[in-house]
Order: sequence, then structure tokens, then C-alpha cells
Amino acid sequence: MNAGVAITAVAVVSLATAIIGFYGLRISRTTGDFYVASRTVRPWWNASAIGGEYLSAASFLGVAGLILLSGTDALWFPVGYTAGYLMLLLFVAAPLRRSGAYTIPDFTESRLSSRTVRRVTSVVVVLVGWLYIVPQLHGAALTIQIATGLPPWVGSVAVVVVVCLTVVAGGMRSITFVQAFQYWLKLTALAVPILFIIFVLAGNGAEPQSLPAVNPTDLAPAGLYQNVSLLVALLFGTLGLPHVLVRFYTNPDGQSARRTTLIVLGLLSVFYLFPTAYGLVARMYAPGLARSGQPDAMVLRLPGELVGGLPGDLLSALVVAGAFAAFLSTTSGLVVSLAGVISQDVLGGSVRGFRLAAVVSAVVPLGFAFMTGSLALAGSVGLVFAFTASTVCPVLLLGIWWRGLTDAGAIAGMLTGGMLCGGAMIVGSLSGAGLSGLGMSGLGQTPAWLAQPAAWSVPAAFAVMVIVSRATAHRIPATMPRTMSRLHTPERPLATERGSGGQ
Repeated sequence: MNAGVAITAVAVVSLATAIIGFYGLRISRTTGDFYVASRTVRPWWNASAIGGEYLSAASFLGVAGLILLSGTDALWFPVGYTAGYLMLLLFVAAPLRRSGAYTIPDFTESRLSSRTVRRVTSVVVVLVGWLYIVPQLHGAALTIQIATGLPPWVGSVAVVVVVCLTVVAGGMRSITFVQAFQYWLKLTALAVPILFIIFVLAGNGAEPQSLPAVNPTDLAPAGLYQNVSLLVALLFGTLGLPHVLVRFYTNPDGQSARRTTLIVLGLLSVFYLFPTAYGLVARMYAPGLARSGQPDAMVLRLPGELVGGLPGDLLSALVVAGAFAAFLSTTSGLVVSLAGVISQDVLGGSVRGFRLAAVVSAVVPLGFAFMTGSLALAGSVGLVFAFTASTVCPVLLLGIWWRGLTDAGAIAGMLTGGMLCGGAMIVGSLSGAGLSGLGMSGLGQTPAWLAQPAAWSVPAAFAVMVIVSRATAHRIPATMPRTMSRLHTPERPLATERGSGGQ
């Protein structure tokens, strides 16, 4: 890979991101602009932005690398990542928009009339966000090292600097423009090279290589438990991702939120065709890439391996640009959501507080990234989904659909799910789970139930939340009927036409 071409690609993406972000500054004037883009983002634009922030390092690099290593077992990742939005469409999108909240802690406080619930939710949301940002920074470090030969830390620092500039400049309004642009860049950056590669292989009459060379490790096929647990993590984890949920607050009304989610399902389905194609082509025609010990880098290396020369360098540069866009878009979405939480709970909720919180939200995970090594990206993010599914998801679903939820039940359930899932993650990492954390067994000594805890930690969180709520039924807030009515009563058509969708 030509280092100069790759550096140029990264520079162009970073510059384009900064320019679009500063454009958002021109039209970001109010607090509402910074937090939720004044709730005026239309479905197609918002869906593109959601696709931009949701398709992270795990989607762009990790899925293809897992398919290279494990074949069909890895297909659960794109299936779960996409199907989670079907659950969002059915259970969360419209009611959450109607809640009138700015953040997830806003929602839980409003629903349960408890400042304590808000504080606990805030801590969980910030923890989830930081855990999710770290793999993005690891991915940036890997990409810079592979593509340019520069020290890995350069990639992580570059992502944090660009994200801070764009988020501080215009908040949610700026990031909406940036992420919509980055979705289409990522789609192009994957689609063009793989289609070119397929045409080259067809024209050359290349013969597939033997598949046994694809799997040089001792990975065993995933069992039923691992697949079920992974799917639970991805389906329920999507419902609790703070950077995804905050996007629904930007829609004008609940109907727009549903339409946005439906469009997102289509955009994600199209996108995941291409990482899957990369993994399959690599298994068939470049199985030696599996021996590099860095399966996440396969997407970056495949054009040079199968095309070569200047065309291979140019295609590789396009992939690098798309990968860097993935790191920037997901990190910026997470920083916006975390800045909203930290600003409102600690810094008074002002625009100045939002900007300060954005810097803190980006710098803290940078420190964690420097102190930790990178697991396979899809596996790292999969564990974050498991943690989210065990904490935020239960309180969100029960808060929307069950009148009997109490503040004590919500706190007990979140703490139970967080401690069980978090404890399993810590034990798994200390025992060298390695790739077993991806939903596959065969590496390390960690049992499957520890490597993939969602199958038992999520039901446990729901069960504790229900049991404690039943035991503390006297704590159901008096405002519950009015809140539930607001969540489930469709907006008036006039409000939809005007794009106001009042609260």
C-alpha cells in the first residue's frame, strides 16, 4: 500500500469532515440545535446520519475479518446489527420521540420521577459510550499503522482531534450533516473496490484456493449457546445505544421516527452486503491474509493483494478513506450523546457546558485506548452490545411498555445487569478469552457462558427489574398515566405537517 496515497486519503476525509462540521456552526444557534438539531431533521437525512454513526469499525473492518476466519458463523453479526433496528421500529422509535426528552437520562427521570434513576442511567450511558469509543480508536490506530506506517497512536489522536472540532463547532446540527455524508462515503469506499476486484478476478479467470488455508487457528465452530447469546446481545443492545437513541429525538414527530427507522433498515441491508462480499472473496482467493494475525486489516489489504499496482493503491486509499470515515462518524455520534448527558447532569445544560463535555467525552476514552490492546473489533463491539442490552435496554423497554415499573426496580435491574455482564467481561478478558469473545470457542480457557454473557445477563436484568418493581409498587409515580399517554398517543396530523411534533 502506498503510504503517501493513504495519508492523502485520510487528510481529505478529515478536511471534508471539518468543513461540513463548520458549516453546521453557521446554522447552530440555540441549545436545541446543539442537543437535538431543534427536532427538525427529516427521515431520509436522519436515516443517512444514523447509518453513518452506527456503521462503526466493527461493521467496516471487523465483520469481513470474522467471515475470513470463521465463515458462516460470523454472519450473525450483520444479521443482528440490522435486525436490531426492526425491534427499534416496533418498540422504541415513536414513543421515545414523543417523550420530548433530550437524552436517555431525561427519559428515565421523566418516566419514573426520580433524580436517582437519572444519575444511575447517566453513569451507565457514559460508561457504554466510552466502552464503544475505545474500539473506534483501536481501529483508527490499526488503519494508520497498516496504511501509512506511522505510529498507531497517530490514528487515535487524529480521530479525537477531528471529532472534537466538529462537535464543538455545531453540536448535533453539524454532526447530522457530517454523518450523512460519511454513510455514503463508507458505502462507496466498500462497494467500488470489491466490485472492481470481482471484475478483475472474473477477467483473469482466477481459481479459488483451498479453504483449509483460511483457518490457520484452532477456532472451533460456534455452538448454539454462543449464537443465541450473540443474537440476544445484538438485538437488545441496539435498543440501548445512546448515540442511536438520541437520533430519534431529532425527528419532528413519532411518525417521522418510524419512517427514519424503516429507511435505516434498508440502508444497513445494502451496506452489509459488501463486508460480507469482502470476507467471502478473501476466503476464496486470498486465504493467506488470515495468517497475518490481524484479520481486521483484511479489508485494507485485499485490493493490493488481488489487484496490485497503481489501481490497487488507489482502491486501497478509497478503503482507508471509508474506514477513517467510520471511526469519525461513530465517535462523533457517541461524543454528541455523551456530551448531552454530561452537560445536563454536571455542567448546567448550556452550550458552553456542552462543548466542554464534548472534549471530556472524547479525551477520556483516548486514555483508555492508549492503555489497552485491541481485540478483534467486531468482538469488542459485540461485548459492548451485551453490556448495553443488560442495562439500558430493560429500563427503556419496560419504561415504555409497562406501567408497573418503579424507580427502585429500574435501579436494581440496571445494577444487576451491569454487574453480571461487566463481571463476565472482566473475568473473560483476564483469562485470555481472545477470539472466544466473538461468539466462537476454541481459544483461551473462558467458558462460553462467560465469553458471551447476554443470554443470561439480559433475562436476569429484566427479571430483577420486574420483581423489585412488583415489591415496590407503592413507588409508581403519580405522573405515570399522563406520561404513558404521551408516549403512546400519536401526534395530531397538523403537528406533523408543520414539523413541530410538540412534546
